[in-house]
This record gives sequence, structure tokens and C-alpha cells, in this order.
Amino acid sequence: MPTLNQLSKRGRHKKSKKIKATALRRIFNAKERRYKSIEAPQKRGVVTLVKTMTPKKPNSALRKVARVKLSNRMEVTAYIMGVGHSLSEHGIVLVKGGKVRDLPGVKYHIVRGKFDLAGVEGRKSSRSKYGTKKGGGPVRVAGTPAPEAASEAETAPIAEAPAPA
Repeated sequence: MPTLNQLSKRGRHKKSKKIKATALRRIFNAKERRYKSIEAPQKRGVVTLVKTMTPKKPNSALRKVARVKLSNRMEVTAYIMGVGHSLSEHGIVLVKGGKVRDLPGVKYHIVRGKFDLAGVEGRKSSRSKYGTKKGGGPVRVAGTPAPEAASEAETAPIAEAPAPA
């Protein structure tokens, strides 16, 4: 413990907190060809690889992760939350910070229901985390047709042919 004399000379210093999601703290300025330090809550990225990982020792599963190249030219490994996904290579996703405790090296999550990653189908609880609308269906991705818009040919009843005489 410091003495009063030591405190009067030097004072107390705040301990700086270590930032773990560092890829969200910088942008790339293409004009100047250098990185600039600006914090962002999320970043857009392009999926380069979709794979599964096995967790650390006491747990056992196949966790779905994706390798994402962010808009600041950094490449990170991000976790795909929820049951099932439609994500493939070259898909556009939104990445937020947040580590997965039993996957070493995975410090980011992919936001469901944004850009090319649809929400979790049939989700009833915690819907906002998984990008699911009130009815339980998935959040529609821009550019895909609505599921209710079925053509008339598909919904028309099939006419039975007369029996041969």
C-alpha cells in the first residue's frame, strides 16, 4: 500500500482495460492507404469460408463458424448463432463483437436477419437475437420472393381425367 507521501507525488493511475474485439476498432482509408482508429459496434464483411469447429474440453458439439473478410480488410472468425443457417461463401454478413467461450480464437458473432443471413425459422423466444419476426418465420432477405406469392398454377386443383371406356 502506498504512503501518503508517494500518493502526493505520483497519485493513482487507472488500469487500462484490454480491448478484445480489435477488428471493430479500426477502419481502412483507401485514399491514404493506412488504418485509422475509430470504434464501430458492427462491421460488414464477405464470407470466405464456412466450417464447423469442435469446442474445448468438457463440451462436445459441432459449432458453425465462418471466416469473414471485413470492410477494413481484416479477416476474422465469427460464430453463426442459432439452429440451421443458409450462409455460403461470398455472402454479405454483419459482424458484431462477443466471444464464444468454448471456441478458442472466435471473438465475433454474425448478426442473424441482416444482409444474406436469414433469421432462425420457428423461433419463439429471444427472437430479437436470432432475427425472427413475430410469427416465427425467418426474416426475409432482400431480393427473395415472398413465400405467400405462389403462382395460380401451383394452387389450382388438379382436374381428374375421365375414365377410359
